[in-house]
Amino acid sequence: MRYYILNFFLLVSISSFAQEVDIQLKNVSDTILNPKRVLKITDPIDGVKTMQKLFPGKLYNLADKNTFISWKCKSCKPSPFLDVNGVEGDQLFPYTDGVATRLLANIDYADSKGNQFKVLAFNHSVHDEDGLQTGRFSGGLLGLAKFAKNGNVWEMRSFQPAVAAFGAFAQCPTPKLAEIGEDQFAFTLIHVNGGAGGAYEGYLYLVAGFDGKYQPILEVNNYQLTNSSFISWSGSYTVVNDNTKKHFRDIIIKTKGSYNIAAKAQDEFDVAFPDEIAEMAKTKKSFNFEIERHFSFKGKFYKMIDKPIVKFSNVK
Repeated sequence: MRYYILNFFLLVSISSFAQEVDIQLKNVSDTILNPKRVLKITDPIDGVKTMQKLFPGKLYNLADKNTFISWKCKSCKPSPFLDVNGVEGDQLFPYTDGVATRLLANIDYADSKGNQFKVLAFNHSVHDEDGLQTGRFSGGLLGLAKFAKNGNVWEMRSFQPAVAAFGAFAQCPTPKLAEIGEDQFAFTLIHVNGGAGGAYEGYLYLVAGFDGKYQPILEVNNYQLTNSSFISWSGSYTVVNDNTKKHFRDIIIKTKGSYNIAAKAQDEFDVAFPDEIAEMAKTKKSFNFEIERHFSFKGKFYKMIDKPIVKFSNVK
C-alpha cells in the first residue's frame, strides 16, 4: 500500500467548485450503522432516495451533479477502517466532524437461476461546509448495500456502511462487477494516486464478501501508470474458469506498456520500474513489454503464484 501527495493543481481545480451554500449537519441515530437493518424498497429503486433512507441526513443537490447527504452521529461509536493510501493515524468512521455521503454506483446483476440483485455503492468523506471533497491525503470510504428482488420488492440482504477507503481527494473509484466463481460476485476498483507533477500509479483491488463482510482480498501493484513522458503501462484481468475451482477462481493479470528513454529529457520525475523490466531499461533505449502474473486465493487473500511471464518487442 502506498501513500502519495497529489498535484497541487488538482486541489486548486477542486476548490473552484466551492458552493455558496452553508451545508448543515443533521444528527442521526446510531441504529443506521446496524448491519442487520431491514429495508424493503418497492421496484424500481431510486438510488438517491434509497441512500437517504440508509443515511437519513440532509440531502443537498448542488451544481456539477454534486448530490450528497450531510449527517452526523453523536451517539455512534467510531470504528477503524483501512485506507489503502497508508494514511498515518487512526482512521475512524463515522467521522467526528460529520459525514458527506454520495451515491457512487448502482449495479444490477443476476445469478444462474435468474435471481436479481442490486448493489448500491456509496462514497463517504469528511463533512465540508462548502460541499467539497478535499481529503487530499485520503481515499473515499466505500460503503455497500446489497438488495435481492422478491416479486415487486427489493429486500436488503446485506449492509456494510464502511468497507475500506480507495482513491484520492476522498473520492473512491467506481467499483465494477466481477464474477470470480459460480454465482460468486465481487468488485474491482482501480486505485490511482501520484506525486506532485509525477506519474500516477494505479493499483487493482478486488473487494468481495468473505468471513461475513466485504473486504479487499486482492491487491495488484504496477497495474497502471500514466502522466509520464517516457514510460507507461495499463493492466487487464481475466478470471480463470477451467472447472477446477467453484469459488475464488484464479486471476490472470496482464500489464502492457512501452518505454522510450529519448523522451526522458522532457520529464524531470523518475519512475519506479516493475522488477521484470528494470534490467532491460538499463541497457536498451526503447521497447514494448507485457507482464503476465498469476494470482491464486490462499487462505484469506490472493497471492501471486509461479514467476511472472515477461515478453519484450520492438527492442532498440
